[in-house]
Amino acid sequence: MENSKSREMAKLAIQALEDKKAEDIKVIDISEVSVIADYFIIANGSNRSQIQALSDNVEEILGHAGYPVKQIEGYQNANWVLLDFNDVIIHIFDKENRLFYDLERIWRDGKLIGTESIMK
Repeated sequence: MENSKSREMAKLAIQALEDKKAEDIKVIDISEVSVIADYFIIANGSNRSQIQALSDNVEEILGHAGYPVKQIEGYQNANWVLLDFNDVIIHIFDKENRLFYDLERIWRDGKLIGTESIMK
């Protein structure tokens, strides 16, 4: 079951992604199908610089709110950056890798929820 801390983290992450013009932001509630996190947030950027800027902004905004990142993978190549905040895991892809890995399909047992419902 989702907790309010996870929801707050997801809200901040979505705002951080929107601030830097992330494309196609999706939120999957995986709290009932996995113990690894409550939410996956998936987005993509149009190039390496934007993907790194998205990643930096998420890390900075969540960090300022008291949610330090536990682990970051893929930042240098920036074709798939994973930011692990324990209860919320953010995946920022380039377009090709997002299509290739298709996390929305892999995690289809989770609940796809609109960003607007998180932002309430």
